[in-house]
Amino acid sequence: MFKTYLRLLGFARPLSKYAVPYFFYAVLHAIFNTFNYALIIPILNTMFRQDFQFQPVYEFPAISLDSGGFDALLSYFYTLFFGEEFNHVHFLALLAVVVICTNFLSNLFRYLSAMTVENLRVCTLQRMRDEMFSRVIHMNVGYFSDQRKGDIISKITSDVTVVQYCITNTLQVAFRDPFLIIGYLVLMISISWQLALFSVLFLPVVGLVIGNIVKRLRHPAQRGQQRMGDMVSVLDESLSGIKIVKSYNATDYLVEKFKSINADFSRLVISMARRQQLASPMSEFLGIIAVSVILIYGGNLVIEGSGALTAAGFIAFIAAFSQITRPLRSFIDQFANINQGIAAGERIFSIIDAQSEVRDAADAKTFDGLKESIELRGVHFSYDGSREVINDVSLSIRKGETIALVGASGGGKSTLSELIPRFYDTTSGDVLFDGVSIKNYTQDSLRAKMSVVAQETVLFNDTIEGNILLGRPSATHEEVVAAAKVANAHSFIMELPEGYNTNIGDRGAKLSGGQRQRISIARAILKNPEILILDEATSALDTESEKLVQDALTKLLRSRTSIVIAHRLSTIHNADRIFVIDQGRIAEQGTHSELMQRHGIYAHLIEMQNIS
Repeated sequence: MFKTYLRLLGFARPLSKYAVPYFFYAVLHAIFNTFNYALIIPILNTMFRQDFQFQPVYEFPAISLDSGGFDALLSYFYTLFFGEEFNHVHFLALLAVVVICTNFLSNLFRYLSAMTVENLRVCTLQRMRDEMFSRVIHMNVGYFSDQRKGDIISKITSDVTVVQYCITNTLQVAFRDPFLIIGYLVLMISISWQLALFSVLFLPVVGLVIGNIVKRLRHPAQRGQQRMGDMVSVLDESLSGIKIVKSYNATDYLVEKFKSINADFSRLVISMARRQQLASPMSEFLGIIAVSVILIYGGNLVIEGSGALTAAGFIAFIAAFSQITRPLRSFIDQFANINQGIAAGERIFSIIDAQSEVRDAADAKTFDGLKESIELRGVHFSYDGSREVINDVSLSIRKGETIALVGASGGGKSTLSELIPRFYDTTSGDVLFDGVSIKNYTQDSLRAKMSVVAQETVLFNDTIEGNILLGRPSATHEEVVAAAKVANAHSFIMELPEGYNTNIGDRGAKLSGGQRQRISIARAILKNPEILILDEATSALDTESEKLVQDALTKLLRSRTSIVIAHRLSTIHNADRIFVIDQGRIAEQGTHSELMQRHGIYAHLIEMQNIS
């Protein structure tokens, strides 16, 4: 727990940038705030004591924390402004000016300290979210198969919001509240050490009672953050698959599921709130008990008239004691927030501490282009270690060659193609570029030379031009238009209301399947990759759209090293070589005509599709 807390503070680096000014602001706020209550004594003495004795002071007195030193300081300023002749009205005017000045300074430093904390909060949140998003986005593809997207979103948004108070409250716990408590204690001791002694003995009792409440918050906070992640997951999945939800009349099911999670989350929040909100009234009730006892003991000292305590001093003491419980409650409340922040912090570090299974070697070099061939040598692969998806596959792809991977669904074609851009690492065997292991190159330099056009077209809620520019952000508008023309997309783009500046909605919802695929191809064309992977790029399209997309793909394939995966075998007739993948193995290989003559698996697939 303490280790997590220290790691969270690391996001506030350099902490001294905020802690040092906050320290001075907190000290000055505590001094002037305490001074305001100390002024109660001379004000009451002036108003209600007719025998008040005024002694002129001509030199600035030595600073002293007792009432005598304080009276001497006021007498000095009175003498400075009004001379030796004492006037109650003048003295009250002086006190009023002092009260205004000290209150202004107290609130000024309170504001400055609050802004320091706010700067710390914003900068910490920015740094934390940046690091979390960067870590998530750099994880290997397999990481997201084991994680719920909604839970990741919840950690980056909701959990970070909880953690911010854990960090910012540290300054308040370390400086502001303790200084206020010390300031009030000094004032109380200067008025009456006997009453102050009772207060010092009483305050730990309040701390123990409320501390016992606070320490029970951590585990409900952890469960609450988990349920928030579940709720965001249901929300994300429901909105992403809204058409499926509607078509299966599953709205009531999902509504009930969301309500159940939301109700559980709400119960946890109420449970935490019940404990957290109990701290303040409990401390206030205990404070009233203490004040009642002080009233009896202190009132007796005043009535006895021994001089140990005056009526004005007693009232000032009661005021100071009533105020000291406020920073004490705040001090304890901050610990409650810190406990909740640590619970959320553990979820945050589950992302930050995650290590990608696909990492660049320390001495990895830059891949500067394919010169001879890509080779898969004795490749085995399994997602979870229990079942091999790829089983001892060896093949070679010459530069500029187009190969096709065909076979039944689930045979391992897509998995095999995903090893080329190193989305996954092989379980055994290796992938080599020009005889060099893929692990000896940096992932970014490899993927800079590749493009993937998949069946599931991924577009972003942006303009058409913005989506195409993802292939090469530095490209000009003219280059974007040229790529769209090659992809047979320019004509339909120009028919849209705002042309290339048309926003296509979430995941390209405003476009048809064929239009989305042609935008995806235009993106690949703009990138101008050396190596191209087409994974079922036309299988979900109607005949007309398929023809337009196929024409675009034919242009895209020219003079590139290409791996084409297809169920519709009409799309791979012209491949230089065709590999039939069956249950993770290469069952057959050759050209279209060679494979047809063997009357094997490939020929059977052709016959099933009635293609001669």
